[in-house]
Amino acid sequence: MTKTVTGLFDSYSDATSAVDQLKASGISDGDISIVSNNADGRYKDGDNDAAEDAGTGAGIGAAVGGVGGLLTGLGIMAIPGVGPVVAAGWLAATAAGAVAGAVVGGAAGGLIGALTDSGVDERDAHVYAEGVRRGGTLVTAKVDESQAAEAEAILQRSNWVDLPTRRTAYEGEGWTAFDDAADPYTQAEIDAERNRYPKRGL
Repeated sequence: MTKTVTGLFDSYSDATSAVDQLKASGISDGDISIVSNNADGRYKDGDNDAAEDAGTGAGIGAAVGGVGGLLTGLGIMAIPGVGPVVAAGWLAATAAGAVAGAVVGGAAGGLIGALTDSGVDERDAHVYAEGVRRGGTLVTAKVDESQAAEAEAILQRSNWVDLPTRRTAYEGEGWTAFDDAADPYTQAEIDAERNRYPKRGL
């Protein structure tokens, strides 16, 4: 039986470290996905064309199998409410297909729909999507149930965000759910958001 294991990271470097460790544990590129806020423009549209055909479910997903693996298959796409993201893998391809209109409406669309369709609790999916909106990076892996505990341990060791704590912080500001009609965060807002949370593991 397959289980989806997901981690939100404030630091892109922590997220890519988690991807490397997941791969080292034997999880294939094809079962790992990464979606990272790109408001800082660290990846440019011309850097990689992996997202061009993502709306058809190809593009990003196909790029994952390329030489060099997942992180060389990164492409740029826009997610409503999040803005530009750099993404690769099955979750990105699924979200891109939804954004392109393959699936529309409510929780069935975009990143929320991609997460819930893969088995992530909808309430958690909203926090994950909001975390990406606020500058974070999402790493998701489809693993055999027997690998799930190890995969979760890898994500946690890589400084993943404690989801209940972050949800409480968001709700303390009056946040209730991810809104795909909201304006994406600016880089200044993302910087301010990062300063709210202490860095761990330093």
